This record gives sequence, structure tokens and C-alpha cells, in this order.
Amino acid sequence: MTADITFQQFCNWLKLKHLVLIDTLARTQNMHVAAEQMKLTQPALSKMLRDLEDMLGFALFERLPRSMKPTELGEQVARYAQVTLNDTKNFVAQINKLRKGGHGYLKVGTIFAATFNVLPEAITLTKEQRPLLSIEVVEQTSDNLLQMLKRKEIDLMIGRFTEDHYRQLFDFRSLGPEPFVLVVNPRHPLATARAIDPAELSRWPWILYPSGTPIRARIEQAFHEHGIPLPDNTVDTISMPTFLQLLQSGPAVAMLPAPMVQPHLDTHALCQLDCAFAVAALDFGIITRKDDPLPPAAAMFSETLLALYARRNP
Repeated sequence: MTADITFQQFCNWLKLKHLVLIDTLARTQNMHVAAEQMKLTQPALSKMLRDLEDMLGFALFERLPRSMKPTELGEQVARYAQVTLNDTKNFVAQINKLRKGGHGYLKVGTIFAATFNVLPEAITLTKEQRPLLSIEVVEQTSDNLLQMLKRKEIDLMIGRFTEDHYRQLFDFRSLGPEPFVLVVNPRHPLATARAIDPAELSRWPWILYPSGTPIRARIEQAFHEHGIPLPDNTVDTISMPTFLQLLQSGPAVAMLPAPMVQPHLDTHALCQLDCAFAVAALDFGIITRKDDPLPPAAAMFSETLLALYARRNP
């Protein structure tokens, strides 16, 4: 039986160029393309891969006629390589910022609704304390953000769990429930109607969040509970500008987070429908990797967000 690799051996063997090789080959699944991207000759790349597989004691890739597919163990190593390289890229970016007198780099993932709530104020307060801190905001759906957080492409996220198994990987600090409202443009035939029968809703076009998102699941559940069919005429999007443009340009209906549409309700650009059709408010909050302490800037930003929500919702 082959002896286990010790931690010290692993540290002595493995170099970042090995991780770059594994990540590049896993993405391209082509030796020639990987060699070009790494600016190496194909024989040099092949030798590096053979040496690495000899050190690890197992094959990382299947040698197929036209591709290099990761083995089952190779997929595990490729995931490790991707996470480690992303972590290293973030570290290099922070070091360069610090060398220039800055205060590091913070990358926050957020669902679209949060950008209409206290996120801008939290960023402003954080920048007041660390004016040279670079902050990047990535707007995406929760399912995409969770994958980015897992791969260490973002420091933290503001969103929701889309599946229960994520609770084993991440910590969640609630920012509170987020209500949803049913809206149309003011010219819509339903805009001035009272006590609208929910069954009437399936007759109209709908703009929906994509399948797999928490709000989409809640809306589909609401249709089921009211015993009415899902609308046939739909557009799926995660873009708030697209939601607004489609609502304004036609007789569409949408269920959107209240903080996101409140300014449009205040200016009468949109109308909230008087209808019993509703979805339960969804809790959202700050999600971070378990057993992975936040960098100081991310921890300060997180506490600022929590304090702002607590102040607004005593």
C-alpha cells in the first residue's frame, strides 16, 4: 500500500505553477490550448503534469483522443486549485493596494433588491472610515453568488440560501424579512380594480425571476395554493431595468421586492394591485464561509450593515 502524503511533503512538492496547470487544463481540457495559455511548450507541460501525478500517486486527467478530461480525483484537485488561486489573486491585489498606502480590497456579492436598501449607505459609512479601501459590488442571483462565495471569488454576500445544504457550508446572519408586492403600470386595466380575483392574474403576461431562484419558487407555490395555472406568457429576467421597461411598455404583471419598487410606487410610475395573491416575505442576510474568518475590512462592512438594519428595524 502506498504511504500517505504528509503535509510537509505536500508543501515541499506543490508549487503555484502546478495549481495553474491543473486549473488551466481542467478549464480547457486540451493540452495544446493549456500550453498556449501558460506560454509553455506542450512537451514541457506534459512533463510537468506527469511529475505532478507521480508525486500525488494518481492520474489527474484521462488522456482521451481529443481532450483531457479530469478524473474523479482530478476534479477534487481542480476545485482545490481554483479556490487557492482565487485566494492568491485576492491576496496579491490587497498587497499591491497596501504597498501604495491603501486599505485593501473588498468584493461584495449582493442580490439586486439589497442595492435598493441600505447597501449604498453601508458602503458610504465604510468608505468614511477607510477612504482608500477599494470596494467592488457584484449583483447576481443568490444561487450564482453562493457558487462565487464557495470558490472564494467574493468575500461575502448579501442574499438567501437557495437550498438547505448550503447551511453546512456557510454562516447566515439575518438582515430581516423582505416583503414582495404585486405591481403593474398605471395604465394597466387592473391598476384601478378592487379586490382582484387571483384567478384573473394568469390571463396576463408576467415578468418572473428565473427558475431556481427563491422568489420564483414562492410565486409558483402561490399559484399552486390558489389553484390557478401558471401564466403561459412570461419573460424571465434578473435585471431590474428590464423589469421596469417591460412593466412600463405593456400589460405585464410582476412580483417584486417592496424596497426595490417603493420609489416607483411613490412617483406613481407603478401601481400595487389590490389582490389576495401574495408570497410570504423572504429572509435575507449576510452569508459568509464557515470557519473562514473575514478580513478586517469585510468584518467592518458586515457589522455596519447589521447596525444599519437594526437601526431601521428596532
